[in-house]
Amino acid sequence: MKIVDLETFVVANPPPAFGGRYFVFVKLTTDDGIAGYGEHYGATFRPAVVEAMLVDVAEALLIGEDPFRIERFSRRAYGRGFTARPDVSMAGVVSALEMACWDIIGKALDRPVHALLGGQVRDAVRSYTYLYGEPGDEGDVYLEPELAAGRAAEYVDQGFTAVKFDPAGPYSSMGGYQPLLQRIELSVRFCEAVREAVGTRADILFGTHGQFTASGAIRLATRLEPFDPLWFEEPVPPDDVPGMARVRSHTSIPIAAGERLANKVEFAQLIAAEAIDIAQPDLGRCGGLLEGKKIASIAEAHGVQIAPHCYSGPIVGAANLQLAACTPNFLVLEAIKDWGGFHADLLKVPLRFEDGHTIVPSAPGLGVELDEDVARAHPFDGEGLHLEMVDDPVDYRDPRW
Repeated sequence: MKIVDLETFVVANPPPAFGGRYFVFVKLTTDDGIAGYGEHYGATFRPAVVEAMLVDVAEALLIGEDPFRIERFSRRAYGRGFTARPDVSMAGVVSALEMACWDIIGKALDRPVHALLGGQVRDAVRSYTYLYGEPGDEGDVYLEPELAAGRAAEYVDQGFTAVKFDPAGPYSSMGGYQPLLQRIELSVRFCEAVREAVGTRADILFGTHGQFTASGAIRLATRLEPFDPLWFEEPVPPDDVPGMARVRSHTSIPIAAGERLANKVEFAQLIAAEAIDIAQPDLGRCGGLLEGKKIASIAEAHGVQIAPHCYSGPIVGAANLQLAACTPNFLVLEAIKDWGGFHADLLKVPLRFEDGHTIVPSAPGLGVELDEDVARAHPFDGEGLHLEMVDDPVDYRDPRW
């Protein structure tokens, strides 16, 4: 069996655009007609550049090659250009292509990917969602604790046993910074209101995105401890390993991080520094399914759980689900609400959400199939990145903050 063809899809995510502005999918086809799908979550370059990178790497390392040789492909890509070090751009490309290879392998063997990575240990995967704004809201769910609390109660009534929110302030490429006092107070009011609304029916997950210094994160964590969050997410920039460890040593709240890390080496550094309790690999960015399994194994050996990150399309969601299904030290899976809306439209058979869990599919490969007609009907023609930060220092006089 050889890979003979590659196709990419850059798909615009229509309003309300949960999961980002667009999704980048890839399709690999073998000489015997098996198609495998993957998804890229590098987010560093505009999508046209990402497509070019996918084509470049696939033409150099995969076309004419055996899709079963995952380790060889990943190592060749890792060392390409005489680099041999973590690179989030290359890792996103490898993730998408590697994911598609696993989809092919599973289909060729008529087995789901989780059966090939150690075997299934759970049939249904506990899932959480962000609190999202909904049509008809009279206000901003990220700025109004009472609205957030009501939304959290709605989601818990739908079956979710964990919800996440991030009211702590802007994300600046000039960070980390000390949290603004008004944002500390807002964060406290959020946790208080949501905890009162859900009681002990659900965990609350406090999200940040690396915007604080270690001392600033500790100040904030101290104020949040009475509400017993399940985790405090990425409190300092992702490359500040000593800072992350310092925060963890100063709070009783478990520390989660990893959505922006590129491979097992970066996760191993965090874990060795005793900086995290929960690892959050994103299989569209960390190197793919095999790398994700290695990350989970390193974490398992150190008593760290995994909670795969997902703020993208349903193919990454399906890959994360396969990893969760075969991983003993799994904690909880990030879902985009109940996987409905456009995420469901993009799949021939949508992911299934029941009673707070995503059901592990039994179909071969990733267990899902991209609906290519829907993907082609929603081309993205914009110039923006999938997600963007503020590119100026946080101005304490800015009324937005």
